[in-house]
Amino acid sequence: MKRKIDVFDYAEHITRALRQGVLLNTNGDKFNSMVIGWGHLGVVWGLPTFVVYVREHRYTKAQLDKTEEFTVSVPLGDPDPLITRVCGSLSGKDVDKASEARLTLVPAEKLQTPAVKEYPLTLECRVLYSQRQELARIPEDIRKTAYPQDVDGSNPLANCDAHTAYIGQIVDAYIIGDD
Repeated sequence: MKRKIDVFDYAEHITRALRQGVLLNTNGDKFNSMVIGWGHLGVVWGLPTFVVYVREHRYTKAQLDKTEEFTVSVPLGDPDPLITRVCGSLSGKDVDKASEARLTLVPAEKLQTPAVKEYPLTLECRVLYSQRQELARIPEDIRKTAYPQDVDGSNPLANCDAHTAYIGQIVDAYIIGDD
């Protein structure tokens, strides 16, 4: 069962959860989920949107570029440590994260990318626009902290390559409940 919500009624909850990590889900070649701590809820071009940022060499980026859709799954309580570990440190190119993290996938209402029952607050998003960051335009103090150039871009924990920002139109929002 899914209970439809007005996403803006949950803006504070989503913003707080983001600080601890929410899931960015894709479904190009296969389902993939990545923990993200950057993102924002808002309105662009008069549409409800959620913006996610994905580093250039991530498997998730290839998935997003292929399908131009994603779901965001937000926990209602504390994040599950197993989900955080698996989805935050392993590459979906090499691992079946749904199996490893014991995720229960729930079909989306309007997209091909599933939601995750364990993180029941769900945003279904279609990409409206994407833009690669220009590192030279980021303030130096932030660039030194967020892009210190010490882990190769092919590593799942890489921190040297730029992000691409994906503005996703929220096409559906709901909380997954027990049937």
